[in-house]
Amino acid sequence: MRDGQRDFDWELGTWTTRLKRRLRPLTGSNDWVEYEGTTVVRKVWNGRANLVELDVTGPAGHIEGLSLRLYNPESRQWSLNFSNSASGTLTLPTIGGFNNGRGEFYAQETLNGRAIFVRFVISDITPESCRFEQAFSADGGKTWEVNWIATDSRVKSREETAPVTGR
Repeated sequence: MRDGQRDFDWELGTWTTRLKRRLRPLTGSNDWVEYEGTTVVRKVWNGRANLVELDVTGPAGHIEGLSLRLYNPESRQWSLNFSNSASGTLTLPTIGGFNNGRGEFYAQETLNGRAIFVRFVISDITPESCRFEQAFSADGGKTWEVNWIATDSRVKSREETAPVTGR
C-alpha cells in the first residue's frame, strides 16, 4: 500500500471558490443556489493533517465551513471532518483516499431521519484548479444524487499578477 500522507499538499494555499448547493437533497427537488468566495488550506502536523476554511456568500446567504482532514498512517486513509458556523458541530467523517489523481471518501449519515450514504469526490486536480462533489444515496449506493459542487481556482500572489515592467 502506498503512503498517502502528502495527498493534499497540492491544495495548500488560497483558492477562489464557486459553489452550487442543492436546496433539498433527496426530495426530488432540483433547486440549486450558488455562492462565491474563498477557500484557504493550511498544513498541520507536517502535512499529516490540514485545515480548510471555506467562506462563501450567495443569494441564499453566507456559509462559513471548516474541514479538518486527518491522515491515519495505519489504514493509510484520510478522514474529512466538516463543520459550519451555523451548527458548530462536526459531521461524521468521510473516509477514503486518492487513486490515480482522484479522491473518494465515504460515510453513512442520516438525513431527515433516513439512513443515507455520503460520497465526496475530489477530481480534475491541476496546479491551478480542482473540483469537489458531494452526493447522497438513499438506496445503499445503487444511485447517487449530487448535492454540492465546488470548483476552486488558485489565487495568484501579487508577484504572479503584477505587470512586468522594464528597468
